[in-house]
Amino acid sequence: MPLNSLRFGRKPHISRHLRPPESNAGEQAGPGVGLPAAEYLHRLRLREAEVDRLDRLDLRLGNSRLVVFVLGTILLWPTLVSQTVSAAWLVAPIGVLGVLIAAHGRVVRELNRRRLGSGFYRRGLARISGDWSHPHDDGGRFLPADHPYAEDLDLFGRGSLYGMLCTAHSLPGRETLADWLLRPAAASDIAARHDAARELRGRLNLQEELSLLAAELSPELRADELEAWGTEPRRLAGAAWPLLALILGVVNLAAVLAWIFGPLGGKVLLAILGTSAALALPVRSRVSQVLAGIAMPAGELRFLSRFLARLESESFADARLRELQRCAFDGNGAARKRAGERPSRGLVELAKLIEWNDSRSNLFFRPLSALLHGGTQIAFAVERWRGRHGTVVGNWLRAVGEVEALLALATLSFENPDYVFPEIVTDRSIFEGAALVHPLLPRESRVANDVSLEAGGGAAGASPALLLISGSNMSGKSTLLRTVGVAAVLAFAGAPVPARRLRISPLAIGASLRARDSLLEGVSGFYAELRQLRRIRDLAAAGPTLFLLDEILHGTNSHDRHIGAARVIHGLLGAGALGLVTTHDLALAAVAEELGARAANVHFEDHLEAGRMAFDYKLRPGVVTRGNALALMKSLGL
Repeated sequence: MPLNSLRFGRKPHISRHLRPPESNAGEQAGPGVGLPAAEYLHRLRLREAEVDRLDRLDLRLGNSRLVVFVLGTILLWPTLVSQTVSAAWLVAPIGVLGVLIAAHGRVVRELNRRRLGSGFYRRGLARISGDWSHPHDDGGRFLPADHPYAEDLDLFGRGSLYGMLCTAHSLPGRETLADWLLRPAAASDIAARHDAARELRGRLNLQEELSLLAAELSPELRADELEAWGTEPRRLAGAAWPLLALILGVVNLAAVLAWIFGPLGGKVLLAILGTSAALALPVRSRVSQVLAGIAMPAGELRFLSRFLARLESESFADARLRELQRCAFDGNGAARKRAGERPSRGLVELAKLIEWNDSRSNLFFRPLSALLHGGTQIAFAVERWRGRHGTVVGNWLRAVGEVEALLALATLSFENPDYVFPEIVTDRSIFEGAALVHPLLPRESRVANDVSLEAGGGAAGASPALLLISGSNMSGKSTLLRTVGVAAVLAFAGAPVPARRLRISPLAIGASLRARDSLLEGVSGFYAELRQLRRIRDLAAAGPTLFLLDEILHGTNSHDRHIGAARVIHGLLGAGALGLVTTHDLALAAVAEELGARAANVHFEDHLEAGRMAFDYKLRPGVVTRGNALALMKSLGL
């Protein structure tokens, strides 16, 4: 249902004169330097020029490798078969081919990075233009089965707020962002996120680099699973067993060499190997358990280490970002930066252990590993690693997740410089929004509306606690509820909101806009709405609440509806809640009159233009005086 549309002026003109510098030095000024679209377009053109240059270099190096390989192959006949040319002539093509292969590999890696960088800015331009047809992630898996507002406000799934907002690549980043949308934060946390997002929003080089690094992370690398592995009881400890394994490995190797070169007989060799295996037997099952626990992708850990290394190298002024850096160093916020505690290096060490363990499955290395007790050595090394880093490895991944979530907020702010960070008020329960619009609507079809609510309203000069909204079909009532709800969700997540101004207090959110029946559960639509209303009542009883009720109790007769709706509304306002209620039933307008100054009737209008219904989506005081149901039926030939 289209809502209210705010005109933000002419579409931005992309001028060739608006070319910000490529260095980070120009980023500190933030989004005030040029238009976001101009900045993205300029950087996109630079990346595409680099892609074209590297594509040509890739082709030349590939052709050069082929030519050198063919020349080397031609030289094989006179050097190895006819022996008319010295074999030394093969050294040159082999050396040149090796150099070309190494150079070609570097070019291919850089080409892939530049292509990813181009995609980063293309997605940004698409978001600015309002194109979310192919979201980075729609977050459908994060939609809870039973939540007071997630489904009603379209937080997840196709065409969702999360799909518009999410720029995170790692699973912890996506989980953190989803959690912020689902759980209103404390006022102190909201203020901290505001400050962090303001600092990050102009650092496009940092955002691009972290995005490219995070793009290589596995979406299944979970912080909770990594933390559970890191903190589980150690199975192997002490220095005696690793020393014994080293001695046994050296003895085994010496025995095999002695057998190969003759001094040692086969029976003696088998006796030595059997004794060695018997001595290692007491820890064999525990070694197997430890090695089974590191069945994780080493490559992902290496990419994660690079992400953290980039974060470690950055200089931040914001307190929360500095705290995340400190947590990334030692996991608990202590400001220690000794080299051995850097997570980027610790993760590289773990990745090497995993790679060594994986190599044991290779047919060539398996016998050598068994001979040297490689599995035992690796298992003890893994346990030593867990002893140093196991309690904080989960926090490293969470730091990545929070940084990515903060980058999503910063990106929303950068790409929408007309959005504002809300003011959080803690001395009373209010919602005061000026020029509110819904962020998922196209800019050209937005109409702004003001909404002002205050719990316990009725005092002189105070806003009402309830707006009872009447209006015809398709006039914008439901979308206004979603606009208010989404503004509150963004505000409590620490994000900027699409408004000229928003003052809001910490509030629980309860919405009933989309109650559905269920054949599986044997629940009618009306009963599903009643359950949602009870959930909202419980929220209001627990603390300050913002309620959003669309067509309240529309599934019953007008007599019961009027009495039931009045009692629900009286109960919510009596508990100190504030909110909006929409209705087609003009008899319900009397409820607002009964509540006096604590409530107000407002409405949307429509009119006929050339025989068609037209709407301006502007909120007006009072009760609507006419409906459009018959006109709509007539327009459809009914």
